[in-house]
Amino acid sequence: MNLKQHFEVMLPEIETELQRQAARLDATNLRPFHEMLTYHMGWTGEGAGKEATGKRIRPLTVLLAAASAGGDWKPALPAAAAVELVHNFSLVHDDVQDNSPKRRGRPTVWTKWGVPMAINVGDALFVIAFQSIMDLSRAYPAESVVRASVILQEACLSLTRGQYLDMAYEKRHDLSLEDYWQMVGGKTSALLSACIHIGTLLGGAKDAEQEAYRQFGYHLGLAFQAQDDILGIWGDEAVTGKSTASDLVEGKNSLPVLFGLDRQGQFAKRWKRGPITASEVAEVASLLEREGAKTYAEEIAERETEIALGFLRQANPRGAAGEAMLDLANMLLKRSQ
Repeated sequence: MNLKQHFEVMLPEIETELQRQAARLDATNLRPFHEMLTYHMGWTGEGAGKEATGKRIRPLTVLLAAASAGGDWKPALPAAAAVELVHNFSLVHDDVQDNSPKRRGRPTVWTKWGVPMAINVGDALFVIAFQSIMDLSRAYPAESVVRASVILQEACLSLTRGQYLDMAYEKRHDLSLEDYWQMVGGKTSALLSACIHIGTLLGGAKDAEQEAYRQFGYHLGLAFQAQDDILGIWGDEAVTGKSTASDLVEGKNSLPVLFGLDRQGQFAKRWKRGPITASEVAEVASLLEREGAKTYAEEIAERETEIALGFLRQANPRGAAGEAMLDLANMLLKRSQ
């Protein structure tokens, strides 16, 4: 099977498992609460469907990793559901913290039901995630279940570190590139590397292979974030679905921006004068590119990609799932600009 065929087989199983886990809240007196959760997951409400659910990349990596390590992916479904629930818990809370009115083209949970309810929905998703991962005990020994849970807990703590740094950095103009890597290592790489680590643990990989897979996931996350930062300024809106004005207008401390600030040239002078307006975006992006920020970010993305793929080769993924894992990495990192 190729990557598309793996997606076609695995995605329905993932959705079924996610809905089974979410049903823990499906009780008569909790129906409105359950609806808030199912709405956020993209299953109910106006606009429900594929666009509202997202791509489910994280649970897919769990299952592909388990299979590429030589194991059966189906018993790992509770772990796949767990990482997706954690991801969605973070999205609900991010939307509150960022005051975001839309998520995947629909009103966010806090916009529809208020901030207190949204916080509670996020909390419920977090708790159900760990109930889900404990369901691994039906097919795996206790030692493996505990280890998978610990890996996910560590990733969750890294997510909170990364989110703290992201919010703490918002009003600062003295950040270094090292500050950036600490932030994205928590926000982007931690959960992706945990997905692959958990999958290979459940797939029966030896410790050295697990570590190679984990490093693959970590550097894949760094490369993906560097790519995302490039697309956030110079991408094609028709392809990315995201406005290229938003990162500069919102003052996001992305990789190209921090490079430009470090150069202390014309871009840095303009950035420090205050918020950039939408009408200035094209000019400021061009200035940033002339100062070498785009080239630098592209080089970093390529470097992290090569590091990630090196670790994947070291892990020696097996069979069709191993090929699909490589294809998934290429899909994430070779998006059209």
